[in-house]
Amino acid sequence: MLRGGQAVQIVVILVSVLGLWVGARLLVDAAVRSARRFGLSELTIGLTIVAAGTSTPELSVAVDAAYKGLGDIAVANVLGSNIYNLAFVLGVISLVRVIPVAESLVSRDGVALLASTLLGGVVLFDLRVTRLEGVLLVGAFVAYTAYLLRSSQTETNGTDDQSLGDGGVTRSITERIDFPGRDAVFLAGGLALVLVSGDYMVLAASELARGAGVSEWVIGGTIVAAGTSTPEFAVSLVALRRRSLGVSVGNVVGSNILNITGIVGVAAVARPLAVSASALGTLAWLVAVTLLIVAALWTGRVLSRLEGAFFATSEVTRWILGLI
Repeated sequence: MLRGGQAVQIVVILVSVLGLWVGARLLVDAAVRSARRFGLSELTIGLTIVAAGTSTPELSVAVDAAYKGLGDIAVANVLGSNIYNLAFVLGVISLVRVIPVAESLVSRDGVALLASTLLGGVVLFDLRVTRLEGVLLVGAFVAYTAYLLRSSQTETNGTDDQSLGDGGVTRSITERIDFPGRDAVFLAGGLALVLVSGDYMVLAASELARGAGVSEWVIGGTIVAAGTSTPEFAVSLVALRRRSLGVSVGNVVGSNILNITGIVGVAAVARPLAVSASALGTLAWLVAVTLLIVAALWTGRVLSRLEGAFFATSEVTRWILGLI
């Protein structure tokens, strides 16, 4: 039976999830429109601009938690979000439709996804992330992004790019609202909404964990992780509905690389992180899921419905094991 205080914290988390989702959508729509003006390929937009926009909730929560000395929530949120993105988001969208994957996304970004996950594992193995390690993680993300932008200059909008076309993910209600400085207003408003929602989610999640006797690591790796991953889920589903299959997968892959390198790195630079031993189990699960996903994408460059069902079920199992 939930006590009054616990019910309030759950409501706050749910409202925060809505705020994170709306704020991230505003950011994504404005950022993609701006990026297109600079002639970036649409696959690169999915891997960078869209991924960065949908990862702003994780960034907000991780940095806010780091400043509050809640290292478990900061890191569990990132690791849990990455597992959720790969297993549940990709799993569910592949159940809706079999996902063919661009060759460059498999050979280039699949390798980057695996390498960044292993790098994060090495850094977190001693259960601490120092400022120096944070700087190195951020540097790795900057190097990957710079490589992507250089590669974008040689990419075409052909089949391998899996173009968004006229019905791409940026088609939303924000397209129907036009006024001078629209994108700047949406960028600023979306960022403000994400930051405020992330702050409330961290406070509510930590209070809920203490009140229910559940560890902050479990709350951060499940409830908070799923909440901050709602933008990735929403964008991937919208992209799938509009036949932007490359964006559906690219958004998830790009978000995961950013999370484990850039976001953990920035949080550690803000304040060195210390986590509980529970991190090792979650980290091992993430490495295993990443290996299986990359292997599945390599086999025939497709994520089948059977594979999607397996990954989605694995995430439900993780939640059950963590919360019981």
